[in-house]
Amino acid sequence: MPDMLVKLYELPALEEVLAKQQADGITIRRALALEKQFVIEWVREHFSAGWGNECDVAFSRPPVACFIAIEEGQLIGFACYNATYLNFFGPTGVLEKGRGRGVGKALLLACLHAMKGLGYAYAIIGGVGPIKFYQNVAGAIEIEGSTPGVYAGLLERATS
Repeated sequence: MPDMLVKLYELPALEEVLAKQQADGITIRRALALEKQFVIEWVREHFSAGWGNECDVAFSRPPVACFIAIEEGQLIGFACYNATYLNFFGPTGVLEKGRGRGVGKALLLACLHAMKGLGYAYAIIGGVGPIKFYQNVAGAIEIEGSTPGVYAGLLERATS
């Protein structure tokens, strides 16, 4: 899976996307430090231990580098940046019930706008699965020769 590059100085507006989510009963906001344990456990349960570890790092960044999507008081999605590497977006995940409703788009744009606010001109999306999604939402382009990129040689749990 390749990495992708996003021009943060050409992002779509965020306000309209967040307003649409709010109208649909979904709140997109930066996670709070006091929510750390709950969010990390949720990410591990619904996605993976590795993503939970990355999410943990995102909570150590000032400000917290994790945005969450909440519907009816329940977490339905998350997105992080500056987790495994600085200037990297991800990981991100949305529960099945939130997919196709613009939640992933809102989380992505919230993170990318936050990265722009930190002074980055570009963002890297690492190990992309849904290439078309990132192209359509943020104008991301593939970084040639980036597979496996920075994720080469990751430790794996040995099985006995």
